[in-house]
Amino acid sequence: MTEKQACSCSHCEINFADELKEKENQLVMVDDKSKINNNIIRIAIGAFIFIIGLVFRESNYALGLHLVAYAILGYDVILTAFRNLVKGKIFDENFLMTVATIGALIIGEYPEAAGVMLFYSVGEHLQEMAVSNSRKSIKALLDIKPDYANLECENLLEVVRPETVKVGQIIVIKPGERIPLDGIIVEGSTSVDNSALTGESMPREYVQLDELLAGGVNLTGVVRVKVTKNYGESTASKILKLVEEASHSKAKTENFITKFARYYTPAVVGLAILIAVIPSLIIHGGITREWIYRGLIFLVVSCPCALVLSIPLAYFGGIGAASRKGILIKGGNYLEALVDADRVIFDKTGTLTKGKFSVTGLFPEDGIEQDDLLFYGAYGEYYSNHPIANSVKKRFAANIDKRLIEDHEELSGFGIKARIKGKEVIVGSGKLMENQLHAFKGESADLEGTVVHVAVSGKYYGYITVADTIKESSYHVVENLKRLGIREVIMLTGDNQKTAQKIGGELGMDKTYYELLPDAKVEIMRGLLNKNTKTIAVGDGINDAPLLAGADIGFAMGALGSDAAVEAADIVLMNDNPSQIAESIIIARKTRTIVWQNIGFALGVKGIVMILSTFGLAAMYQAIFADVGVALITVINSTRIMKG
Repeated sequence: MTEKQACSCSHCEINFADELKEKENQLVMVDDKSKINNNIIRIAIGAFIFIIGLVFRESNYALGLHLVAYAILGYDVILTAFRNLVKGKIFDENFLMTVATIGALIIGEYPEAAGVMLFYSVGEHLQEMAVSNSRKSIKALLDIKPDYANLECENLLEVVRPETVKVGQIIVIKPGERIPLDGIIVEGSTSVDNSALTGESMPREYVQLDELLAGGVNLTGVVRVKVTKNYGESTASKILKLVEEASHSKAKTENFITKFARYYTPAVVGLAILIAVIPSLIIHGGITREWIYRGLIFLVVSCPCALVLSIPLAYFGGIGAASRKGILIKGGNYLEALVDADRVIFDKTGTLTKGKFSVTGLFPEDGIEQDDLLFYGAYGEYYSNHPIANSVKKRFAANIDKRLIEDHEELSGFGIKARIKGKEVIVGSGKLMENQLHAFKGESADLEGTVVHVAVSGKYYGYITVADTIKESSYHVVENLKRLGIREVIMLTGDNQKTAQKIGGELGMDKTYYELLPDAKVEIMRGLLNKNTKTIAVGDGINDAPLLAGADIGFAMGALGSDAAVEAADIVLMNDNPSQIAESIIIARKTRTIVWQNIGFALGVKGIVMILSTFGLAAMYQAIFADVGVALITVINSTRIMKG
């Protein structure tokens, strides 16, 4: 096969506008770097002049040096404050710093004014670096967007944008390349690093007919892959979308801090004015320099940027720490809600079990051949993607001639009604048979596994038994959740009583509900919801979507789960490991601890220095620590969550 740079097929040419946009983004990144470098140079020059002014403070040049240092270090702060003032945004940190330092200049405290701007500039720069590094680490973690795809086009290998590849086309993925689109291997075998998707540290082996997920990295062999989803529906695209949307869903604590700052800042500005004016008038009969200085210190201390910056960063860090482990949380509000969870409701199939069914037995009625039972069972399940249906079709083995299927209707939670070779065929649960066949005797409670009943033209043909296996990771789920204080763990399933109770008993479930339809699962969950606590629901199938949407926090299995479940859920487990629910709760609790550490530390230090400044016991450098220093400490504290 040969390669070339541009595709001869018009539908898959690389868009020049996209390339131009990419180059523009690179230029923006270069521009940001130059701004950072310019900022460092500006601070260094300002600091040098400020120090010279302090050394020669007795000379006639000291005043000029301090004013020059103040102008170099503070011009952007003053300019930003003025612009915000024009826009109506008065009470921000730029406004507070501008008023405080201009006040210091008016009362002749020139070194103080320049010093405030120096320490503020250094602190702001360090904060920006900390936040930038946090964002870079998460961006690198989720840098799963594929740049190109190798598309087979008339025996040629064309380099194209993943967005242009259509479902059904063949792409070739070489060792070292990122998988651009979801698809099924039609030729070759390889090992794939899915760590960016699922958090799994070990590569997984893939062979022909296995499904590859976009975003993983091909490590060893060359594979030909048939695309099964468009780029916008691919796993990588969905992950990027989920992470992007997560920043828009704020936790209650974040919203509270935003509202708090809105009222807190003008309140402390008013207090600073009262401190500068009222005591001076009462004690001295007029406004004095000493009380103005105290008011200015109070003003510098009052800036709420430590809270406004560090609290959202803590939630951002929590979401990033979870995503590193393959846990995608759609917003800070869901991360916060996890802290109060005390009940977990699990769906069984595909969640606690592997969802990889196999037919364990064919039990036709007298006079019915096994081949006929399997034939109508497989043809009836042809259009279903349920794991049970797939196992029946796999056992049938022969190619299904879909022209023989004249009609098809899926009855959610019950089974299938179809017309095959002119005959009415019913395939599904015992309840479906009870509703459709008067002669049906009912399903025996002794049957183990999932039972698929088949009826043709009103006659019962028999049943097929299908078995599933429990995931290894499911055995410790209940134990881990109980250790975290989860009060109740429940399993819901549509399986018969014997199968449900056997699996529920093995896993240590507190309660097991069986033979449930999707609406019954939702009704049970609604009856358990409580205003004072949070209920988690976990599922993977289309039928679980209402359950996940109705719970306080919904978890979906992202790798094998249905698109409907992933859309309805608040949190997605990319490696389908139910034990990660406990990890999610641990991350949520650690995030909340850091958030309240920041709130307590920031308000505590600021409160103490505010009181000291009122009584004339705090200097301007202490005010700077209570503002910039506290902000920097809380930001660094917030980034701790990303490392654990």
